[in-house]
Amino acid sequence: MESKLEQTTLSGRRSILFVHGRSFKPSADALMELTSSALRAGLERDFPDSVPVYDSVQCDLAYYGDLSNDLLMSLGGYYDEQLDIGDRKNALKALREIPERKRFGIRQYDRLPGKSALAEFSVAVSVPLLGFFGLWMWLCSRRIPDFAEYLNGSTGFAEQVRGRVRTKLVGMLADGDQVLLITHGTGSAIAWDVLWELSHDDNYRELADGAKVDAWLTLGAPLGDTRLRKRIFGAKCGGRKRFPTNVISWHNVAAEDDHMCYDNTVADDFKKMLRERAVSSVDDYKIYNHAVRYGKSNPHSSIGYFIHPRISKIVAEWLRPDEAITATASPSTPE
Repeated sequence: MESKLEQTTLSGRRSILFVHGRSFKPSADALMELTSSALRAGLERDFPDSVPVYDSVQCDLAYYGDLSNDLLMSLGGYYDEQLDIGDRKNALKALREIPERKRFGIRQYDRLPGKSALAEFSVAVSVPLLGFFGLWMWLCSRRIPDFAEYLNGSTGFAEQVRGRVRTKLVGMLADGDQVLLITHGTGSAIAWDVLWELSHDDNYRELADGAKVDAWLTLGAPLGDTRLRKRIFGAKCGGRKRFPTNVISWHNVAAEDDHMCYDNTVADDFKKMLRERAVSSVDDYKIYNHAVRYGKSNPHSSIGYFIHPRISKIVAEWLRPDEAITATASPSTPE
């Protein structure tokens, strides 16, 4: 009798590609290890039968942190990589100690140190107002200068970043892999542009030869923002050409108080993708991100997203598509 691992291998190789978001990032190896460890920890907690399958999957990171770091340093930024890695590890250690899925709810979230909805509220109020006066890019350049450079710069930064993501994604698709694309924060907007290029740009669409991403999982993505949607690739096109046509299923997960995705749904904004049959499904999920960074609640933390039970369920179902996925009950632990 074939093992689950052998069945997975025979049905086609599965690959996961991670795309990180904005701001300073540690080295590619360190970020990949932390990312994969957080995702694996969630599977160990909730779906232990999926762990051997996950361990057999090819995982890779489309890394452009060195480009972002150089840009931010040139703008006067400061980065302590050793401290950042240490704090990410501390955040993951604390999240590993949460024993049950149900402990990722609002009651425990409200107890986190420094927990506040002020950042999300201020963005939700200021962004539409500044957008009305044509100052959206000004706000973007003040708050997220590396992403502002991606959207509006003239240094070649954007093409370099897309090139990093495109190379990794095309490599998997060209090998015939079933790909789960997981993107965090502004990395989701970059991934959109790459997916659109591979769908419609004559310079790139032959690279993937019509292959599709099996599932796209966006975490804390800003794609619900009206002003950003006007700047992503395809925004000025009509019909199917407005959207990437190389994704089968899209799962969007947004954390409460995550200011990066203050407009936390995409299904309403991209429903035309379904009408144009550019995608099979677009689903939104709301979660509570329990990550604590530098002693304070950080609902945009990638570590907090990757280890969350909702992400574990989505990934487990993708790893084992022909099986009923049921979370393993954890022993009750007193409050």
